[in-house]
Amino acid sequence: MTVTPLTTNQDLDAARLREAFGIFPSGVVAVAAEVDGQRVGLAASSFTSVSLEPALVSFSVANTSKTWPMLRRAGRLGVTILAAHHGDVCRRLAGPVEHRFDDVPLTATDDGAVTLDEGLARFDCSIYNEVEAGDHTIVILELHAVEHSDTSLPLVFHRSAFGRLAASA
Repeated sequence: MTVTPLTTNQDLDAARLREAFGIFPSGVVAVAAEVDGQRVGLAASSFTSVSLEPALVSFSVANTSKTWPMLRRAGRLGVTILAAHHGDVCRRLAGPVEHRFDDVPLTATDDGAVTLDEGLARFDCSIYNEVEAGDHTIVILELHAVEHSDTSLPLVFHRSAFGRLAASA
């Protein structure tokens, strides 16, 4: 068997990395809160569980994000795992700030965490830690409450597009 060596680090560029990273499918979450009376939110495909004790999750946000500096000021953040039918909502979360939540059924806690009513799971969180990592910041969130009852399929981000899982028989 012939083994082809991997390309060296000097050959890596952002376009090739994005394409390679895109091979790995991930779920998508909405991270949202009320800040200064305005609903603020973003979509993240880098959500993952971190710890059960204490209950922690994380997501990554680009250091160039214009939304994160405002969102991180919230006392509490809502995280919603998006369902397969949320593709349009997810695209809207990347669009103009004033229209991100148009016609989206939401719930806000007294502490300002905002979640989507039709999400697969919803979390009430606060920032536990932020870790700078290259051109992104890893945001670690501590969970204060969780709700999940929906058994629909999740929205999946794969090869720079939204897709769905195929249910197995």
